[in-house]
Amino acid sequence: MATEMLELPCYIAGHPVESAQRLAVLNPYTTKAVGSVPMLGVDELEKAIVAARVGSQHPLSRHERHEVLVAARDALAGRREEFAQLIRQEAGLCIRETRYEVGRALDVLMFAAHEALRDDGQVFSCDIAPNGQNRKIFTTREPVQLAAAITPFNHPLNQVAHKLAPAIAAGVPILLKPSEKTPLTAIRLTELLYEAGLPGWMLSTLIGSVGELIEPMIQDPRVELVTFTGSANVGKRISATAGYKKLCLELGGNSPLIVMADADPELAVTLAAEGAFRNSGQRCTAVKRILVHRDIAEDFSARLAARASDYVCGDPADDATRVGTVIDEESAMTLERRIDTAVADGATVLYGGKRTGALLEPTVLKDVPKTTEMVVEESFGPLAPLMVFDDIDHAIRLANDSAFGLSSGIVTEDLSCALKAVKGIRTGTVNVNQVPGFRVECSPFGGVKDSGLGVKEGVIEAMKFMTNVKTFSLPW
Repeated sequence: MATEMLELPCYIAGHPVESAQRLAVLNPYTTKAVGSVPMLGVDELEKAIVAARVGSQHPLSRHERHEVLVAARDALAGRREEFAQLIRQEAGLCIRETRYEVGRALDVLMFAAHEALRDDGQVFSCDIAPNGQNRKIFTTREPVQLAAAITPFNHPLNQVAHKLAPAIAAGVPILLKPSEKTPLTAIRLTELLYEAGLPGWMLSTLIGSVGELIEPMIQDPRVELVTFTGSANVGKRISATAGYKKLCLELGGNSPLIVMADADPELAVTLAAEGAFRNSGQRCTAVKRILVHRDIAEDFSARLAARASDYVCGDPADDATRVGTVIDEESAMTLERRIDTAVADGATVLYGGKRTGALLEPTVLKDVPKTTEMVVEESFGPLAPLMVFDDIDHAIRLANDSAFGLSSGIVTEDLSCALKAVKGIRTGTVNVNQVPGFRVECSPFGGVKDSGLGVKEGVIEAMKFMTNVKTFSLPW
């Protein structure tokens, strides 16, 4: 398929902005440029902040925000294939995954449109206490005056939608800084939102360097909130830099999938493969450690290695491909090195392990020591490392033996065992008989430890985070 070279602008309050310095965006599979975007700095940032502050003096009604989100969803639904192909070109993900991602973004817009209409207040009668009065206390939620969002490369559309749609629903003006590796999709979504009726002052999309744009943006006292999805190292740097303001840091993961001896073999293998290999393994909730009961370890290892052969690795544009590239060759080389290190540490490769450019085959390894780099760090690629445990207590200890605490899963038919895992694993999510990353776009999502500060995302929680509760009382 021919690739159109997209020379896109950034946008400040609805107006396209160019600059002399442009950033090339490369296709990870072909390594050819698929587009470019301008690099901006503090002058453009100042214009965006001023426009947002001025515009917020005339906020949209709930109905108007709902209408924008509905119109945006309808427009995206009509351009599904266009957006799927664009994600494929700049991210290297296979087309079946990028089509799925567009579907998820449609759900985000739908839920946000619903929530824009939902009343958010509470009422408390004051005569319920011995020293109470004949009054009522009311609460309402007010949007923060300005938010900043920084998004990653692995879901160029859905991660952006998860920041923008709740902000629009809550009436919050927002500055968006998408990943410099995948900015084209974010800019196209920005244009789509403007076309759907979003006032320019509510959204500015800017690309720039850490020193010239990102740090000034998150440090500016007029930016009351920063929401970030990305690596733990960058998240901690943002936390140290941003100062006194609201922070939502959705960081890395090292999600375990526990497979008990009584697990349905077909279900367990399916969840392990889907969890480890979907989206080229580039999901913060992807299965990064497969913990298998010793009694079934050999059989399960053989089954998973056989299943991995179904995940064809190749040209992302081919409908038959199930695993495209990781984001670039450098990342693939890091993963390849971690495979070699794991083998040197005692692991055995059962399937895959070969790299071509940014393509890395789905890789299954057994006897992976818990101290090897592959399972200590977040390995952002299609790796399925197998580790053995003796009982549920041992499995929970292994699951918790990580700096991360985002998501986890357990496969079992024993309810007491499942509940023990739910209570014992220290992660933001524990899914039973499902992959660690399972959720719907409106349910709470987020992690603890190096995976985040416990602040949740998902449309509903994001809207709460982007607003402040105001309490008032009346003599009622």
